[in-house]
Amino acid sequence: MAAMKKKTHLLPGPDVHGLRELPGLRVEGYSLQLRDKDGFVGDQASQTAFRELLERWRKRRRKTGSDPLGREHSRDLSKAQLDRVLQKTSAAGDLMHGAIEEFAEELAFVIRRFTRQPSWKKVERIVVGGGFTESDVGERAILQTAAILEDMGVHVQLGRLSHEVDDGGLIGWVHLAPPAMLKKHDAILAVDIGGTNVRCGIVKTRRRKAPDLSRAKVVRREKWRHADDDPNRTDMVERIAAMLEDMVRYCERRKIRLAPFIGIACPGLIRKDGSIERGTQNLPGDWESRAFHLPSALWRRMPMIGSGPTLVLMHNDAVVQGLSELPFMRDVCHWGVLTIGTGLGNASFTNTF
Repeated sequence: MAAMKKKTHLLPGPDVHGLRELPGLRVEGYSLQLRDKDGFVGDQASQTAFRELLERWRKRRRKTGSDPLGREHSRDLSKAQLDRVLQKTSAAGDLMHGAIEEFAEELAFVIRRFTRQPSWKKVERIVVGGGFTESDVGERAILQTAAILEDMGVHVQLGRLSHEVDDGGLIGWVHLAPPAMLKKHDAILAVDIGGTNVRCGIVKTRRRKAPDLSRAKVVRREKWRHADDDPNRTDMVERIAAMLEDMVRYCERRKIRLAPFIGIACPGLIRKDGSIERGTQNLPGDWESRAFHLPSALWRRMPMIGSGPTLVLMHNDAVVQGLSELPFMRDVCHWGVLTIGTGLGNASFTNTF
């Protein structure tokens, strides 16, 4: 297969991972970790936190009567199940509205704390992504959060991703890939690693239709819910490599000119050498070990894509998801992104064009 040719290699080099300065944009900060007496502030506004909060509401209800949501634990209820409850006028619906209201208050509190930090102080608009926003429950929570922030006197706009949530963490890589590669090829490979899922996809840049990359599109995507399989770190790397190899074969069959590039979005603070400093507590195994280097591990499996040596870069997942919105953020100077998933990802940006 073309991806496995053995020629001169191009290892991920220094000072290319976790870029902060891009043409027309500066990443002010990401993976911000604020603490209070209960731990990390962001942990109070994750999808995991919402499930725990809902379970507390149900436990209180059980003390005075039956639980209208049944016996299944809140963490095991699907988004579709929760959305159906929300649509009904019933005891279960009232319970759900109460949990959403409390979660919105927690999220507003977290946003207020963030906007008091130097890297977030000037933020005018926040785009909210992550798996939580895929549901009606998540959308209702975001709307209530916006109203609560106004009452608090925190004047910041809240919006949702323009792309599908599963695509944002892939599409953002078109703004981080070397421009020379994009000019010569149709598409790139991208990976988005989360605490529950791994997404791998082919992103077409569509530069001829939109030079600003606003029409970049995921043309093929595979999603693996690794949390169900309980893999170790090695298993994760092997499965990701297999997903990428499948994407290369797809491009060969469809005659898609694939750039020799792989972008990896991953939780945590990414060092310039591509290792991870902190923030991977939701991933299996030790991803912060100096002995572990994910870009090199994947490069060893795929040293060549097409006729060129592969360049593998890594950045924070919230940064990459935020960059998918870059073409639509030209009307503000300072903006940010929150990704509400297993944890709460965050990044803030300043347009410098």
